[in-house]
Amino acid sequence: MATLIKAFGDTPWKDDEPLECAMVVPETSDTATFTFRAPSGAWFDYQPGQFVTLDLPVPGGNVQRTYTISSSPSRPLSISVTVKAQPGSTGGRWMIDHLRPGMRLKAYGPAGIFSFLRHEAPKYLFISAGSGVTPLMSMTTWAWDSGEMPDIVFVHAARSPSDIIFRQRLEGMADRVPGLQLRFSVEESDPFRTWHGYRGRLNQIMLGLMAPDYLDREVFCCGPEPFMQAVRDMLVALGYDMERYHQESFGAPVRNEADAPVIDDVIPDEATGAEITFESSGVTAKCHETDTVLAVAKANGLNIPSGCTFGLCGTCKIRKTKGEVHMVHNGGISDDDIEEGYILACCSHPIGAVSVEV
Repeated sequence: MATLIKAFGDTPWKDDEPLECAMVVPETSDTATFTFRAPSGAWFDYQPGQFVTLDLPVPGGNVQRTYTISSSPSRPLSISVTVKAQPGSTGGRWMIDHLRPGMRLKAYGPAGIFSFLRHEAPKYLFISAGSGVTPLMSMTTWAWDSGEMPDIVFVHAARSPSDIIFRQRLEGMADRVPGLQLRFSVEESDPFRTWHGYRGRLNQIMLGLMAPDYLDREVFCCGPEPFMQAVRDMLVALGYDMERYHQESFGAPVRNEADAPVIDDVIPDEATGAEITFESSGVTAKCHETDTVLAVAKANGLNIPSGCTFGLCGTCKIRKTKGEVHMVHNGGISDDDIEEGYILACCSHPIGAVSVEV
């Protein structure tokens, strides 16, 4: 106990001092949390959601890898990163296989602009997938420790229930405060265990059920780029103000505002014209990018069988032979079908000139 009391130094940690691994905690089958302390006893000062860069002595020479801090600055005696060994990873695999308490690493930071402290709001919507949960865990812990838990809907997508990182910790907090609402979605269940939450890829319908007041919430999103692209498409289609959307990427965490990438998503524009050719019917129709292929077909006397009209049932699946569409569906079409050129007419918006087999 005396060692712990002495460990709280007078000054914050600076990255000219190495970090010493103090604890390794397994989270899932391929994920672990590494907790570090400063050998001098310095404490840690950063914003929840920021990251550090670790210099890792892997075989063949040191490599530098950036990891979001999963701990909270409200607990300043240590700092933690939670690492998932991604397929083909070098740094993450080395850490899980070889990094043990007592080992020291050179580290740089903390840095980054992905923090809800920079965007105060009465209500938040956190959306993550896989190890993208780490910065949002840091923010949630900060909120819990502050003693004034804000209104947070925390949406997390994972492959299976056993792959939900921090599940027990999050549920322990949510059990005790009404301000934290957890919404988990998984793609498959664990063997011999029932799952009562959402199942399937996150989509617009799920998001609307998980957070009916999403338009009123500040959104923070982290995960693989295809996941974040899908989230952005959902929010745009739902009419969300994207000025209130913030994201952090696996591949390139942003150190400052000047380095923040410009998100240049395709967004159908009501003022921009488009054209759809229905090849089998010999009809070419002028329209706008905000019109759906299904609506244009009906307006021109053509029948495309349809059901739900929001990309779920798959009834209106047709083949696109030319051009590009912006399609935000809710699970009514497979990736293989999309690769083969199929679209759902009810939720596909023409971008420029498009031809379909109708």
